[in-house]
Amino acid sequence: MALKPTIYKFKIALTDLNRNYYDTLNLTVAQHPSETLERMMARMLAYCINAEESLLFTKGLGTTDEPDLWTHTPDGRIGLWIDIGEPAPERIKKATRIAQTVKVYSFNSKSNIWWIQEQASFAPLTAAVFRFDWPHIQALAALAQRTMDISVTISGESAFVAAEAGECEVNWVALEA
Repeated sequence: MALKPTIYKFKIALTDLNRNYYDTLNLTVAQHPSETLERMMARMLAYCINAEESLLFTKGLGTTDEPDLWTHTPDGRIGLWIDIGEPAPERIKKATRIAQTVKVYSFNSKSNIWWIQEQASFAPLTAAVFRFDWPHIQALAALAQRTMDISVTISGESAFVAAEAGECEVNWVALEA
């Protein structure tokens, strides 16, 4: 019998000072059985950073030919492709051929090693690559509850997250813009 995903429900008061974007998001996020809580929270944060009406979660780890998040243009093409983690350069190269914009958000303790090994392969690609600070993602994951009302305020390369269980700040750096 296959394991079922764990469902998280987020009500997010989003303030993105970088884009002058303000919204209340009601997100239902399925944590794949093999997905860590840190990865799922990194997906939620990437959603907030890129929030727009047409942004959707995909099957994620359940499929290899879809990103974690994406948008489609009115004519059905992929507008935005977002991968979470440390994808292979070949995957991102393929994504840059079929999507207008490609972004990668790495988040774990091995992100620095991954980037040192793959930086040259990503250089010719038209993809933006960001790295969340691992201790900050761990702090964000520590706040996770199955149902959450949270506030996310984005300014510069930082997101301040306030929840019932506490608050934290998650910083990121652009590795390739």
